[in-house]
Amino acid sequence: MAAPQPSESAPASPALGRSLLWPLAAVGLGFLLVYNSFDASAGVPPAPSVVTLPAAPAPSRSAPAPTTDPGLPASDPERIRIKSIAVDAPFTPLSIGPTGQLDAPPANDPNLVGWFKDGATPGERGTSVVAGHVDTRTGPAVFLLLSTLKAGNTVDITREDGAVATFKVDSVETFSKADFPSERVYEDNGTAQLRLITCGGVYDKKKKDYEDNVVVFGHLASVSKS
Repeated sequence: MAAPQPSESAPASPALGRSLLWPLAAVGLGFLLVYNSFDASAGVPPAPSVVTLPAAPAPSRSAPAPTTDPGLPASDPERIRIKSIAVDAPFTPLSIGPTGQLDAPPANDPNLVGWFKDGATPGERGTSVVAGHVDTRTGPAVFLLLSTLKAGNTVDITREDGAVATFKVDSVETFSKADFPSERVYEDNGTAQLRLITCGGVYDKKKKDYEDNVVVFGHLASVSKS
């Protein structure tokens, strides 16, 4: 999946075009964050589907390259590590399901995160979306402590090409699902951005749903080899 890095004057690669159109589609269509439900077990709230997105448009082959930071070539993520909250988990690709929602990571594996495979890959220029459960029917899950991250904490993502993209947390915020700021969360400012998303806030037993989303905003800070 790796692609050569585009020059300032060359047409963007399909992956780059995809990452450029992704935030525009997010703003134009308006992202909604909703959750799928599972039957509760042993007092644990049902596991939600962490993020729901409309289908992204086909990538453009003629979109101009944005300014400054070229980011990394496209390469699928393999593992995420967040030392400050003891996260060490593999990735699974997520795609848009038949209902128009982004499929959630499998609920039978609490230590698994997903990434939107039709968006920017982590480290690539654009906004990469990574989703994980806060809990499942069997107990706590991979992003249980996501809301405790602080500005300055780091997130390491190992990619298939051997690069380790290290992101620095800029902020951690909680948004109501009813008033989710899609434009701000998915904005593309021309650099490699990361968004970690899980559920949060009060759990509504009647709706079998969490009221909020926790969103971690981060940017690519450095790259090393695994």
